[in-house]
Amino acid sequence: MTEAHAKLRFVRVAPRKARPVIDMIRGQQVPAAMAMLKHTPRHAARVIEKILRSAVANAEQKEMGDSESMVISKAFVDGGPIYRRARARSMGRANAIQKRTSHITVVVAAPLVQDGKQ
Repeated sequence: MTEAHAKLRFVRVAPRKARPVIDMIRGQQVPAAMAMLKHTPRHAARVIEKILRSAVANAEQKEMGDSESMVISKAFVDGGPIYRRARARSMGRANAIQKRTSHITVVVAAPLVQDGKQ
């Protein structure tokens, strides 16, 4: 099975918020996944849709076939570096704020063609 992948690193989306969206599309056909992402009201869905488009473009560049038949074989979110900030509090104190980032990877695969059948 030939595969094409796309990675987006250092995305300003917390991994905890991106993982449910990735879990939703893993194993789906590309057109169905695109439709799901388009109608999902989360910031992570816009980012993941962009990565999926990139993976499909990479697959078409490798001449893996039509995007309609491609499947999302792997999709995962890893944690990236954490930007640490401080928020001023009363009496000269400060609270820590952690701005989390993600590394998102999407892999699309073309189904195997055997005996002229898909």
